[in-house]
Amino acid sequence: MKLKQLEGLLGNLDQFASPKIELEQYPTGPHIASRMLYTAENSFGDVSDKVVADFGCGCGTLGIAAALLGADHVIGFDVDAESLEIAYINAEDLELDMNFVQCNIRNLGCRGKTIDTVVMNPPFGTRNKGADMDFLSVALKVASQAVYSLHKTTTRDHVGKTALRDYNAKSAEVLCELRYDVPQLYKFHKKKEVDIAVDLWRFVPTPAAGNGV
Repeated sequence: MKLKQLEGLLGNLDQFASPKIELEQYPTGPHIASRMLYTAENSFGDVSDKVVADFGCGCGTLGIAAALLGADHVIGFDVDAESLEIAYINAEDLELDMNFVQCNIRNLGCRGKTIDTVVMNPPFGTRNKGADMDFLSVALKVASQAVYSLHKTTTRDHVGKTALRDYNAKSAEVLCELRYDVPQLYKFHKKKEVDIAVDLWRFVPTPAAGNGV
């Protein structure tokens, strides 16, 4: 599938009807989502024929992109039931076979490394301090191959050092810097739209002992 085709399909997805600020719910736009997954597949082969998890999946944009690019199985995880309902309908409309699980990512327990790749646009931690790093910590525990994640560019040093030092990442690389369009979703937003600089990261987890890698 070509990049423009992928972006077009993602642009037709339903998004949050009533976003919840306490969960820092912002839609992942089709421009960023398509490039994130397209890079993961075409530069690294981390999507097709892989088991992909979308952490904090919201309305399912990243997971659906993975499914469209040939993932063997996609699982979306989110704490919010309303978002999962939208994600399910989005996947169904595209005739994609995906699973969705309601849970708090911080409490997620996966036996063994059954997930190859984790993709996520975690909360930036502006409302819940450290939420972005909590997501990353769990992702690096469950992924066997790679973690793709978006983080504010202003946190670059902190994210990289913490992943390598505290979360046992084998490598942490910023693939590119992107502009994240934050629409005027909440009452406290004064501007119609704000651009935030975000980094697209690729983290490689350290192989678990006994994996033979």
